[in-house]
Amino acid sequence: MKTFYTADHHLHHSGMELSFGRIVETFEKPERAEIVLRRVKEVGLGPVIEPPAYDRAAIERVHTPDYLDFLQNVFAEWRAAGRDGEVWPYSWRHRSMPMLDAPPSGLDARLSYYSFDMAGSITETTWQAARRAADTALAGTDAVLSGERAAFALCRPPGHHAGRDFFGGYCYLNNAAIAAQRFLDNGHARVAIFDVDYHHGNGTQEIFYDRDDVLLASLHGDPDFEFPFHLGYARERGAGRGEGFNLNYPLPAGTGWLEWQAAFEDAHARIGAYAPTALVISLGVDAFKEDPISQFKLESEHFLTIGRRIADFALPILFVMEGGYAVDALGINAVNVLQGFEGA
Repeated sequence: MKTFYTADHHLHHSGMELSFGRIVETFEKPERAEIVLRRVKEVGLGPVIEPPAYDRAAIERVHTPDYLDFLQNVFAEWRAAGRDGEVWPYSWRHRSMPMLDAPPSGLDARLSYYSFDMAGSITETTWQAARRAADTALAGTDAVLSGERAAFALCRPPGHHAGRDFFGGYCYLNNAAIAAQRFLDNGHARVAIFDVDYHHGNGTQEIFYDRDDVLLASLHGDPDFEFPFHLGYARERGAGRGEGFNLNYPLPAGTGWLEWQAAFEDAHARIGAYAPTALVISLGVDAFKEDPISQFKLESEHFLTIGRRIADFALPILFVMEGGYAVDALGINAVNVLQGFEGA
């Protein structure tokens, strides 16, 4: 299996985050991608390929131009306003406030408008890193479109919390959604996204919620207790043409393999019934029992089984790296999925 990777991911590193009332070192750090890459090489998974640069037009198929302009320029605006450090929002629209018809003009108002949390800042080169992560997903998709059975896009920063015009949850551009749209734009009639990350892919849900050409199935911590909260309930099934094509599996804290596997198998069957012509896996491995910001109890060997079951889909498949923060086991768990797939 080809792995697409670029060292340009180092261009993004939020030094800190706000976590349960404390300012801590960020969990989403550059070493995450390096640990996975090292494991890819250790097991001889396949060649590691630098992605080319793609035009912004491929990203605009998913994200709004005004949002992309904001991401590209906000750090320079922050400095021009006389501010040091990283770019952080500090307020958000409450449900009692009316929706705006257009982005506001003020810097801090736009930061609020285009974000939903303080999990990750914007640094001087975050835009470049996020663009290269999207390039990584696009290159992996193109490899599959060219005949590869599957490919691995080792994206960083991750993407599934980013919506059409907002960032949050360490995510700035939605790499999995960009890949799914790339499949659709190149002849595929229906694409499924299978999100096995511990956290709900709220951005992916928002992007495709009213569409029937992309089915999203997401297994995650129940939003009553788990980030990103507010979204990810089973009752959220899509809207309009998308009704029935958004499948959420919220699971309780402490969920172990048997309970998780039951939800996985139900989603697996429903993806099969949808009969997609391509599949994107949002590959988060933070359901692992030792993950520092998650509350599921999967073991490393379970990720091999996940990979084997994904291989049962006789489809072109792209694996897109998302979360996973137990750094000592991150490479093992992520690559176990890929090895399980390859060995099936």
